[in-house]
Amino acid sequence: MTIFLPFKKLTYFTIQPSTMGYIQPLNRLKKFFHNLGFWRSSLIFAALFLSIILLTKIAIAQQPVTLNLLMTAPDADPWRQGLVKDFESKHPGIRINIIEGPNATNLIEDLYTSAFILGDSPYDLVNMDVIWTSKFAAAGWLLDLTDRITPKELTAFSAKDVEGGTYQGKLYRIPLRSDAGMLYYREDLLQQAGLKPPETFEQLMNYSKVLQRNDKARWGYIWQGRQYEGLVAMFLEVLEGFGGYWVNPQTLEVGLDRPETLRAIAFLQNTVKQGVSPPGVTTYQEEETRRIFQSGQAVFLRSWPYVWPLANQPNSKINGKIGIKPMVHAPGQSSAATLGGWGLGIAKTTRHPEEAWKAIQYFSSREAQKQFILKAGYVPSRRELFTDPQIVAKYPHFPQLLEVVDSAVLRPPIAQYAQASDILQRYLSGALTGRMAPENAMKSAADETRRLLRAGQARKSA
Repeated sequence: MTIFLPFKKLTYFTIQPSTMGYIQPLNRLKKFFHNLGFWRSSLIFAALFLSIILLTKIAIAQQPVTLNLLMTAPDADPWRQGLVKDFESKHPGIRINIIEGPNATNLIEDLYTSAFILGDSPYDLVNMDVIWTSKFAAAGWLLDLTDRITPKELTAFSAKDVEGGTYQGKLYRIPLRSDAGMLYYREDLLQQAGLKPPETFEQLMNYSKVLQRNDKARWGYIWQGRQYEGLVAMFLEVLEGFGGYWVNPQTLEVGLDRPETLRAIAFLQNTVKQGVSPPGVTTYQEEETRRIFQSGQAVFLRSWPYVWPLANQPNSKINGKIGIKPMVHAPGQSSAATLGGWGLGIAKTTRHPEEAWKAIQYFSSREAQKQFILKAGYVPSRRELFTDPQIVAKYPHFPQLLEVVDSAVLRPPIAQYAQASDILQRYLSGALTGRMAPENAMKSAADETRRLLRAGQARKSA
């Protein structure tokens, strides 16, 4: 749309669509100005026109900023009803658009990856599993958050959760929910037999056999043995418990072909050979193991915190009969709990980094986390909330859960984590199912992992 000003020479301005609503009033003003003197009318008209443009820009600027956030479908509704609703009430200029993705977290990772690779990601906030941080940061898909939060402020969070948000000394992810693998046990059965919760792998095996012989339970120990990421998480706890390691992220040294790794595999194999674990355990994921334990068929279960509220439902056979503790270990070694959990980063392609940071500050705040925990039962990342009286009244196991989180270990924060995990899954599954000799399997896994890491170093140096 073009408007002509009352100058002697033909003069005009082009009006953008956002100002079209003002055209009729301007036409009427134009007729009025023709009756005034030339310079006076020109100046008044120009002043009014500039005022209209300024007001239009202000109106546009006052429109709410929308931040897009992708997450799994089960998480979307609790976020909308709780965190997002409260945030928007406190920040009327910002809207959070939750985009529901598939239930499987690996598919969420694929969606983020595809969007970032295409270079025009629609996401502003990035909801990340702890194992994605190194990959996303190394690829340059995230903003560096190091200077946005002080070291003192970070001490409020679990140290391992903070470490899980860093890559090469820089912070890219603020933790919102923690998670860690733990050992569940039938407290009632151990007390009846005069036994304390086990501390070592040997005690776990012996106690299982005693209770099985006394027909207290069909199985002793249930774990996740299927070829998937859960196998890696479970195995890392056993491996660390024997004093071994997978990949040292500082030196990139690989420890899969060391004696400690073979001892860890031998322990898992023996649980099946000696009848402590069912033969089908190498096909189980989390839910298969939970159902067996919750039905009262097993004494011990390695799993995640989500099991607790389910196992203590009123209709559960083991309601009020279970305890939790850090995973068992070999004599002289320490317990290890594989760290899980979720946190928020900011996409490097966002046009609203300041608004995104405000959202992260709120979602990770004590107030928001406490509210979310009480409603949804998730594990906090802020340490003080594990012993908050209101939370403990509803979730009495949280103080013990803090002990588990404090023993957490990270899966190696390397840029090629997904490929390294795939290598370990394949060869470990081969060893546990008897398709490969453990020594051969782990040598192949170690060699392949070393080649992967060397190739990554070479690309980085090129």
